[in-house]
Amino acid sequence: MQATPPPAAALAGLDLSMEALAARALTRHPETVRVKKPHVATKRLARILDSTLILANRDGFHAMSLRDLSEHAELSMGALYAYFDSKETLLLMILGTVFEVVEEVLGTPPTDLAPRERLRWLLASHVTLTEAMLPWFTFAYMQAKSFPPKARSMAIAGERRTEGLLANILTEGRASGAFALDDVEMSAALIKPMLQDWYVKRSKYRQRGITPEAFTQSLWTFVERAIGAH
Repeated sequence: MQATPPPAAALAGLDLSMEALAARALTRHPETVRVKKPHVATKRLARILDSTLILANRDGFHAMSLRDLSEHAELSMGALYAYFDSKETLLLMILGTVFEVVEEVLGTPPTDLAPRERLRWLLASHVTLTEAMLPWFTFAYMQAKSFPPKARSMAIAGERRTEGLLANILTEGRASGAFALDDVEMSAALIKPMLQDWYVKRSKYRQRGITPEAFTQSLWTFVERAIGAH
């Protein structure tokens, strides 16, 4: 049996600090950022993103005003507008960063693994990634109902992308006889919310003393039986 790479391997060498993630956002939105010194721009945008996630996850993104953000980040309103022209642009910065990292980490599962081990890798790596970027994923899921159309479309596309990765492995596993399941698309659609439960209801697992490793193992045991993995 092939050994499944540890999920931490998927994040090896990947800097997920707030400043590193801010640098990613700056790279994708050069047209909206008027601060020319990269090190200054990165540090201040990191403060803005950190404050946005704190306020939005506490009070809601729709309820958060730019005045609230200015006060929490300890930056003037003018300083905020040096990075984005509207709350929607700020929102797209955050969502774009999340989806970019998801694609980088999960978008190309190891091809040298059999479907069973590849699926286990995907589940474990997803939990590890969402734990490392917990405020970001909580925001992307919990605030989606208040997103404007473009951002909501991005959120839906991101969810479908993960379901697609699951469905690809399930399809291959069924074709090879490794999995015994009738409906690949429905199975992927059911596994996805179980993954989301880790960060959406994080406090529930924290109160029960459940670690990411324990959650991943229980999830895999459940999924393995549900899809008839051999």
